[in-house]
Amino acid sequence: MRIHSRNVLYQSLFGACIFVFLFLLFYGHPDVGIEERVASRRIAELRDRLVQVETLNQQRLSDLAAARTELKYFFGTKHNASAANLTGLRDGSMYSASFPLFSSLGRDLTSPGIHHYMPHLVGHPEALKPRFKISERRLGVSLVIGIPTVKREKENYLLETLKSLIDGSTEEDRRDCLLVIFIAEPEDDSFVASTTKEIQKLYPEELKSGFIEVIAPPAAFYPDWNDLNPTFGDSHERAKWRTKQNLDYAFLWMYAYAKGTYFVQLEDDVITRAGYATTMKSFALSQKSNDWILLEFSSLGFIGKLFKSRDLMMLTNFILMFHRDKPVDWLLDHLLYTRVCNPEKDGKNCERMKDQVRLRFKPSLFQHIGIHSSLKGKLQKLKDKGFGKNELFRAHSNPAADVSTSLKIYQQYSLESAYKGENFFWAMAPKAGDTIEIRFQEPIAIERFYIKSGNAEHANDRLFNTTVEVLPVSTSQQSDGQAEQVAPNYRKTTDGYLVVGNFSASSGVAQGSVHNNTGPISSLRLFIHSSSESWIIISEVLVKPLRRTTSP
Repeated sequence: MRIHSRNVLYQSLFGACIFVFLFLLFYGHPDVGIEERVASRRIAELRDRLVQVETLNQQRLSDLAAARTELKYFFGTKHNASAANLTGLRDGSMYSASFPLFSSLGRDLTSPGIHHYMPHLVGHPEALKPRFKISERRLGVSLVIGIPTVKREKENYLLETLKSLIDGSTEEDRRDCLLVIFIAEPEDDSFVASTTKEIQKLYPEELKSGFIEVIAPPAAFYPDWNDLNPTFGDSHERAKWRTKQNLDYAFLWMYAYAKGTYFVQLEDDVITRAGYATTMKSFALSQKSNDWILLEFSSLGFIGKLFKSRDLMMLTNFILMFHRDKPVDWLLDHLLYTRVCNPEKDGKNCERMKDQVRLRFKPSLFQHIGIHSSLKGKLQKLKDKGFGKNELFRAHSNPAADVSTSLKIYQQYSLESAYKGENFFWAMAPKAGDTIEIRFQEPIAIERFYIKSGNAEHANDRLFNTTVEVLPVSTSQQSDGQAEQVAPNYRKTTDGYLVVGNFSASSGVAQGSVHNNTGPISSLRLFIHSSSESWIIISEVLVKPLRRTTSP
């Protein structure tokens, strides 16, 4: 009854959110339509979080059933039960008499579980928890990123990968994401210790805040490798490598399952692009249908694959069933085939169906940098050709300035981050009279300016009917006539700015130079002359000062 009441509560909360959204949409303030995309994303995020909570509640019931099974194994292995007692255990009579609380969860059928796929775990509950862990127990994040790492024969790329992920994240990302470093060397304590020490030395604050966790699995989780039967003509060493890799993924997924809404699988030899976390979350929340199984942010192997966390158990079960037979990327493709393909139809139809649940984001957010594989002696010079194309923003070294705007900023996409080249600026639909202003901390002579609106993903979020204006220092010191003599070719605004350029309607770019006679400039302003329903992105800002030469 308690579980049923929770289900009703979650459904009621979600229904209330939908009602409030529709009410505001049709009867609220006339400007609500401008923020419809934001509201839709928030509702989608709330929906996914509520579904994840419901999934976790169902998992708790499964955990109780698993505890019952563990108790059966405990009595069977620890107490050398007699044949008669074993009969009692099998039919549940002795168990029910001894444990009436657990017997209420009893069932006549035996449900499949991890012990059926990995019988060596029977009697070893310690095998299903990390033997080493550094964690602040962060829960409820939007994005969990799993990074398994192993000891390589030559070069190790983990720290470079970790640096790229941290440098490419914002403060908000670090509060709403979790990086799980999975050191998959169960029999090499020295490697686990040295890797952990390096992470602690470089990223103590990230560990303390809970942004980074480090775990290592127990040796008991893995089977006796001597019992492995290679397939596809592989050597024993190669079969062991891919089988262990499957089990590494399974352990990591089971650990990450309850920690966030989405899970992203990475490798330990990749680099990423700035803003990757926000981009992945936005792409997931923007899907019109929630039927997708997998979102891909790289075209290579098992890099940048995003799943709903609630689907991780399905994926884990499937991988464990066949973990000895095939590598993980093959098994993932088989899972998609099983879910959506009709065997009575041809291969082309199957690929179309898989493409409806396996969605590809472009350009790629991750690039493979490793050359030496984790498999001894294997070299792989794989590169994602889509990485680095269609940059979302471009950085420049601009003069020190204070920036401000009357536009409503979307999330963390601030004007300051765009001016500094750390991200792009993103704001909601502008109104006539809105401005973007750059006030230089020291007046400068401007040789050239280049400002680009829109980017590869949001090409229509451009500035239209917008002028570029500068405020000369001399304006406040001279009369109108004197100012016109300084720059006779520039139109002057009522508040003393000179119009030096405008944004192209076709390209969304404003560029040009400022005449030498204008003198030092204290401020550069973008003035929007008409309202628009489109949002605004500034993806590149270049202000190049004039370098004056002095005579010796």
